[in-house]
Amino acid sequence: MSTATARSIFMGPRLRRLRRELGLTQADMAADLEISAPYVALLERNQRPVTADMLLRLARTYKIDLADLAGDGGADHTARMQSVLKDPMFSDIDIPALEISDLAVSYPGMTEAFLRLYTAYREEQLALAERAPATSGGPPLPDGFDANDPVADVRRFLAARRNNFAGLDDAAERLAQAIFQGSATGSPQVSASPAGFIERFRVRHNLQVRYMPPNVMLGSLRRLDLHRRQLLIEDSLDSASLKFELARQLAYLELDNEIGAALEDGKFASKTAELLARRALAAYAAAAIIMPYSIFAKAVDARAYDLEALARQFGTSFEQTAHRVTTLQKPGAEKIPFFLIRVDPAGNVSKLLDGAGFPFARHGGACPLWSVHGIFKTPRQIITQWLELPDGRRFFSIARTVTAGGGSYGAVRVERAIAVGCAAEHAGQLIYTRDGHGPDADEPTPIGVACRVCHRPKCAARSAPPIGREILPDDFRTSSIPFGFSAD
Repeated sequence: MSTATARSIFMGPRLRRLRRELGLTQADMAADLEISAPYVALLERNQRPVTADMLLRLARTYKIDLADLAGDGGADHTARMQSVLKDPMFSDIDIPALEISDLAVSYPGMTEAFLRLYTAYREEQLALAERAPATSGGPPLPDGFDANDPVADVRRFLAARRNNFAGLDDAAERLAQAIFQGSATGSPQVSASPAGFIERFRVRHNLQVRYMPPNVMLGSLRRLDLHRRQLLIEDSLDSASLKFELARQLAYLELDNEIGAALEDGKFASKTAELLARRALAAYAAAAIIMPYSIFAKAVDARAYDLEALARQFGTSFEQTAHRVTTLQKPGAEKIPFFLIRVDPAGNVSKLLDGAGFPFARHGGACPLWSVHGIFKTPRQIITQWLELPDGRRFFSIARTVTAGGGSYGAVRVERAIAVGCAAEHAGQLIYTRDGHGPDADEPTPIGVACRVCHRPKCAARSAPPIGREILPDDFRTSSIPFGFSAD
């Protein structure tokens, strides 16, 4: 980097936006800074660089943090634009990296407008996919299903953003550094401890953390009592759950602005959907405090995505760790894109995150041949599986059971299964496929998205005939599969 570049930057649009936010004319700002009005105009048009001396003068005059004023030189916008422009819809447009950088630096407002439009487009695309079966002559939606139900609304909101909120990640990492200092500033060997959270609540918020038995908590795991300046936590929580609840409360107290900013451009059909999204973002922030992005991203590379080893390293549960790996899509620092699904023994889906392009069934159940539905027979054991869809696409899946609740005799425990997976081209980076571990990639399990949309002719696990196929009569022949149907 040259000396000139190090000492001056072009920040015309940011300077113009600052002046307008302060309600100043160019003449007003010129008078405040003791320069001429034409010079302010040149600065705003990027015809003159802002020198280090001018940055200091701006910071002192308008009481602005120097780092906030200087910004990142458009690096964040550039990374986000580069990520968005990887979409196949732009594949026939040759856009040099230098042009992207120039746009992000010189016209941050236009860049932000484009990014918002793309996010809105993705949300509408996902919403259309939800509505398609009911509006294009397809089968009616299952009873009780509403294409605009709050859970589907939140899933679309997360999927449109690839389940990544870079602003929350950055703020959470700064907060983790402030709380844990040495343990969150580069050493991945030390996990966040409850003591750090407790001290933060005491010093920053004048709150005392108290552990109370379940009969006092009356069904709550965490309760903030501002009147008595207490944060009450159920005393039967395991270590991972305890840290998560402490981090979640801290996120509500200290990252409320960032959570609100992430919600601003979401389009929710109901207040319930907005509240569910807010809960999801608070949980996201809590995980980002316990597993800071930059440290966790280095750890997944070092551990080759060994979820159990990562959970021990960061003092988190298997599910918390699995969820966190689905969020590592920060523009410019992307890791393997994963999907995650959580089901109960009855097949009900209670969590669905897709960052890997897996075609989850929008309506109806998933394929019973997928190991996530049979994993309850081998609790706490990781089962790996290669999957092949009817269109030939392959994915690699890791499934394991997880337990919620419990902690004391008689307490209700809920057993669920989660599966985390990625596209086949990324599977070689995972510890589960190295040194001959796991199933043979040449013998994938042929699965479908759901029986109603799967046209595999020979499947003994089929629960319903496929849409649009004629069922064969069984007057003279009984098929070995539940539904015999014509081959064309």
